[in-house]
Amino acid sequence: MPEGHTIHRLAARHREMFAGGTVEAVSPQGRFADGAALIDGRVMVDATAYGKHLLHRYDGEQTVHVHLGLYGRFTDGDGLPPAPVGEVRLRLVNGKHWLDLRGPAVCEVLDPPGVGALVGRLGPDPLRDDADPDRAFRRISRSTKPIAALLLDQSVVAGAGLIFVTETLYRAGIPPTLPGRALGEARWRELWVDLRELMREGVRSGRIDTVRPEHTPEAMGRPPRVDRHGGEVYVYRRAGQPCLVCGTSVSHGTLAGRNAYWCATCQDCR
Repeated sequence: MPEGHTIHRLAARHREMFAGGTVEAVSPQGRFADGAALIDGRVMVDATAYGKHLLHRYDGEQTVHVHLGLYGRFTDGDGLPPAPVGEVRLRLVNGKHWLDLRGPAVCEVLDPPGVGALVGRLGPDPLRDDADPDRAFRRISRSTKPIAALLLDQSVVAGAGLIFVTETLYRAGIPPTLPGRALGEARWRELWVDLRELMREGVRSGRIDTVRPEHTPEAMGRPPRVDRHGGEVYVYRRAGQPCLVCGTSVSHGTLAGRNAYWCATCQDCR
């Protein structure tokens, strides 16, 4: 599932392509025909992201809410669109650009109360200027759940997925199993700042790189990481491989139904 930085990148691209102008909207697949009819011929006012949720805002207070889930994806291009291929849920066209959406978990039109209800269910998004980390810490500081599970809970922190959570905890030296209430406010502040910076770099570069300069392939004289997710990381999907810092074999397990990766030395689990 795409992490929050990808959704913010998509919002910026869609804003550049369509915001401020009238769009033609259709649903070649037919499953979103009623929703497409509501925005067809309207002006896209803005495209924004909140966590893993993409919001296309139109005049008339209509908002298209998209959650890509595991299988959703966008394709786009310039000029006239090609003939639809596959199950295209939504197509937008404005004469200069076209955009196709396939396979989303959610594609719906919301009114302002609906948008408010959606955002109200989400925790602060580290990539948004209006994020309040104190709101997340209030939840974390009262919980006995593992900190990794809390950070992956979108109602606690919106937008961070398994890679960012795994890597941020490693960089902070915090075991993923640490109970939230044992974290402490000072460590939370440091964790939040690092998470925000890593995610912002992901928006800029379009990939997830979490290793510090001294641990890059060039600095260490090691081969670059080869993985479909791309990016240089410390422990994510490196089970059994040596930690880049201490050489301990990276551990792997299951935590709250999700894969977990950590270094038992750098993230002292005693």
